[in-house]
Amino acid sequence: MAFFTHHVCRGLSSSAVRNVVIKHVTIIGSGQMGAGIAQVAASTGHSVTLVDTNDDVLKKAIKGIEGNLKRVVKKKFSDKPEAGEAFILKALQNVSTSTDAASVVQGSDLVLEAIVENIKIKQDLFGGLDKLAPAHTIFASNTSSLSITDIASSTNRLDRFAGLHFFNPVPVMKLVEVIGTSATSQETLDSLLNFSKILGKTPVSCKDTPGFIVNRLLLPYLIEAVRMYERGHGTKEDIDIAMKLGCGYPMGPLELSDYVGLDTMKFIMDHWSVAHPEDASFAQSELLNKLVAEGKLGKKTGEGFYKYN
Repeated sequence: MAFFTHHVCRGLSSSAVRNVVIKHVTIIGSGQMGAGIAQVAASTGHSVTLVDTNDDVLKKAIKGIEGNLKRVVKKKFSDKPEAGEAFILKALQNVSTSTDAASVVQGSDLVLEAIVENIKIKQDLFGGLDKLAPAHTIFASNTSSLSITDIASSTNRLDRFAGLHFFNPVPVMKLVEVIGTSATSQETLDSLLNFSKILGKTPVSCKDTPGFIVNRLLLPYLIEAVRMYERGHGTKEDIDIAMKLGCGYPMGPLELSDYVGLDTMKFIMDHWSVAHPEDASFAQSELLNKLVAEGKLGKKTGEGFYKYN
């Protein structure tokens, strides 16, 4: 019976999602990523509902969005202050908040999560909302490292489920990775590609493989730099200078690791090494494990590979 229901629903949903224009967006998680996505979506005329666990967190997020919009206006509308004020007002009017995701998804074209990188929590979230959202609603995850297929498995809308990976800070970074699984419909992908373009972003299409494109290339590069330093094959300063001057990169790999967060790097690499033990590029680093255990997580804690004031 479950097999029959799934395939009938899937057949109906593919036509339901055809040519969907995303206008109403629910974003779950109002941290830096969620608030950034909400800001960009609201600034481009979308109706946005930002969802989190309590009102205090949401008020802080809205205050942050307002502050960011004022900075945008200073640059974009420096000679037109009235137009700038109107831009801020309109964007803020496009954002509402809620602590009850179940009550707001019924009016959503897109439900996007930007919550903690925990597969079970994401599955539980989408599994519950799947029963409440309309047939045409697209579900998407902003995960940077977890399998979209695994997250989607808790729902019955596999053809309307994809990854939509933004980069931090969202208002500044132009790239969005649009990740399709083997079950994601072309209509869903087209809707998300078009949505990304309307946001002023440049989307790239990715397969649901570890790290998609950017992190699959970036993380092994960063971890190899850590191993090189660990082996004594270069000082951290020389490794960073070499990559900055030799490749024209704005940051060296160890400096960038501190910026990303050593705990974030370790979390992703640990997940990949368990899921893909045969891949040597995902092997753990003793030095990285040691720094994280000591609470030296990079720039955010004041020390990682380097010390920060």
